[in-house]
Amino acid sequence: MTTPAKNTICLWYDGGAEEAARFYAATFPDSALGRVHRAPGDYPSGKQGDVLTVDFTVMGIPCLGLNGGPAFKHCEAFSFQVATVDQAETDRYWNAIVGNGGQESECGWCKDKWGISWQITPTVLTEAFTGTDRAAAKRAFEAMMTMKKIDVAAIEAARKG
Repeated sequence: MTTPAKNTICLWYDGGAEEAARFYAATFPDSALGRVHRAPGDYPSGKQGDVLTVDFTVMGIPCLGLNGGPAFKHCEAFSFQVATVDQAETDRYWNAIVGNGGQESECGWCKDKWGISWQITPTVLTEAFTGTDRAAAKRAFEAMMTMKKIDVAAIEAARKG
């Protein structure tokens, strides 16, 4: 028996926890589907034998998907932030999420089809914001504010002025 992680993120789903976990495992490195646990009895939003919880890992972060029903919805107060190294990686993750029934948002944010928010953030953007050149940071920030998916070349151009 494996020792459970000391800290696991529990994500509430209105069904679909197993499908979401399989998608994350197929999309992101260091991600995997773990055990699928079935309900030992009927519960308010399901029946005995339905998938109740799913253990999974997203980019090394242990998670538990709970098929808790429609009572609670996801919001942007929680998101996964994924650091990307270039436009190709940014495009790959963004397109996987949005192209699988998700939706675009602003400034590098998108939602998957289960309502989980993702920040697909190229490292060039983070470097621009945290660097010592405050004018370059402001230009990069202003450029980012016009984008949905982050355009790495446009951020680099804004940094340079």
